[in-house]
Amino acid sequence: MKNTALTDEHVKLGAKIVPFAGYNMPVQYEGVNIEHETVRNSLGVFDVSHMGEFILKGPHALDLIQKISSNDAAVLVDGKAQYSCMPNGKGGIIDDLIIYKINDESYFLVVNASNIKKDWDWISSHNDFGVEMEDVSDNYSLLAIQGPKAAEAMQILTSVDLINMKYYTFQYGDFAGKDNVMISATGYTGSGGFEIYVKNEDASHVWNEVLKAGNEFGIKPIGLAARDTLRLEMGFCLYGNDIDDTTSPLEAGLGWITKFNKDFVDADFLKKQKEDGITRKLIAFEMIDRGIPRSGYEITDENGNAIGNVTSGTMSPSMKKAIGLGYVKKDFSKIENSIYIAVRNKKLKATIVKLPFYKK
Repeated sequence: MKNTALTDEHVKLGAKIVPFAGYNMPVQYEGVNIEHETVRNSLGVFDVSHMGEFILKGPHALDLIQKISSNDAAVLVDGKAQYSCMPNGKGGIIDDLIIYKINDESYFLVVNASNIKKDWDWISSHNDFGVEMEDVSDNYSLLAIQGPKAAEAMQILTSVDLINMKYYTFQYGDFAGKDNVMISATGYTGSGGFEIYVKNEDASHVWNEVLKAGNEFGIKPIGLAARDTLRLEMGFCLYGNDIDDTTSPLEAGLGWITKFNKDFVDADFLKKQKEDGITRKLIAFEMIDRGIPRSGYEITDENGNAIGNVTSGTMSPSMKKAIGLGYVKKDFSKIENSIYIAVRNKKLKATIVKLPFYKK
């Protein structure tokens, strides 16, 4: 297992450390519920330095990105970011990612920790354009400062106007006394905030300055367990659970990032799938009966016939009810339909709902 540049900080703070995607990562400090509520109501800081980062450079960098990604990166302007996914040539998804446009010949890609090598090999295999590629995953640390108080609390650390920074934009600027830091108005919690990319050697200094600046606003360090409950309340997909090499973007409700005004890997397959109609769909549900759905649990109709599987599930700390995502046959996917989750030989009732689960 690798350590991040902040592992010693987590140990000092009493975090419970677990192996995750090849790294020793803090899963929780005080407990999932308190950490979750801290982010929803004020602000928290996550170490997500396990994420992968690639830099693509050259006159044909955009051509390569357009080929391997489903969204239309041609609409990006300098300083704008875009959520996308990489189809795998067989109708599934290699990974989901964020694409940052630095300028016409320079892009910054952020991918999932468990997929770094797979993604690198996949993009490299399609690089017929002479694009200069650099894997900088081991050089950067990533802090996610999330919550409604994030801009107000962190403004003291930078001359960049955080208050008026638009969602899915980014700037390079000073932060916590360090220059040329990438400050991105992105995140995985649905509560606003920023993601800060810093060099490994600056990570501990920036982490501690963030905790100091956020102290009067009630900042806490947050672990990966609360990151998962926060993202699930918003219905954000987790790679390896809700999307993977066997799920198409259209089945996963990611048609909004699948643009057919360009040619890309799987464009013809996905166009035909859209025309013919999908046979299964990712749905969101809330439990009516008492019980917590978990990944892999079977979903049935009222007669006990299997119609799908749960991909993510938890007890929602914000809503105090059990929620989940899962794939079901298209005919059973209508909002307000009743479905049943097989939990230890019991058939527990649930209702299909519209995302997000958590409404601010």
